[in-house]
Amino acid sequence: MIRSALAGLVGYASRYVPRPADQSWKRTNFEGKTVSLGGGVSVAGGAVLVSLVTSGRVGAAGVIAGTSGAVAGYLDDHRESVFESGKGLKGHLSQLREGHLTTGVLKIGIIGAGAGASAAVLGSKSIPDWVVRSVAIAGTANLINLLDLRPGRALKATLAGTVLVAPGNRALPLLAGVAGAAAGALEEDLAGEAMLGDLGANAIGAVLGVAAASHPSRLVRLGVATGAVGLILASEKVSFSRVIDENPVLSAVDRWGR
Repeated sequence: MIRSALAGLVGYASRYVPRPADQSWKRTNFEGKTVSLGGGVSVAGGAVLVSLVTSGRVGAAGVIAGTSGAVAGYLDDHRESVFESGKGLKGHLSQLREGHLTTGVLKIGIIGAGAGASAAVLGSKSIPDWVVRSVAIAGTANLINLLDLRPGRALKATLAGTVLVAPGNRALPLLAGVAGAAAGALEEDLAGEAMLGDLGANAIGAVLGVAAASHPSRLVRLGVATGAVGLILASEKVSFSRVIDENPVLSAVDRWGR
């Protein structure tokens, strides 16, 4: 309990991580307002930091996955002009078939490699188990990123995710740290003063995925992996924003705090 409380405080304190302030870190949000991607630096830093202070295999896996997510997200945020463009999983894979490299393809490779290494560190006992854990980590990283379309949405989903996979989970300190980092960034994100960008969303999503992949229950791990993949595939056909806006409960939760 004490370890979890300390990890939560470390995660929350990541809101004070120094951020870059130059123009290359400015973006226009969905309302046309200029917002800093610095929030992503704080959240990614917090995700990796809480992994560093988490002991054992879980902490090591969190460092690998969080760092991989941050690197992949940075490339997508800042180096997209260097590579070919693509939209959605289908678009990026189509570009790859034509011999073009997109930042999306790089993200799949970097996050996938990090997820695979993290799953191995967690002590997967068979190839199927390793695959499920890897997919849970990579899928969660991508899913949180896909939800980062409105202020606070990705962070609320992250907080909900920590609650869903907490029962029976031995990775409670890591979950507490992730929740702390998300809570610390929420106010600024909701106010439209900062945004996660791919860097922050992929990093905290990957570490949340490690916590989920650490769950002792195979059914929970499989549920997270299949759920993440199912939602990612659904996003190719359905707009999450439209679904949320059309559902009164989801819409109310989504708009809370803005």
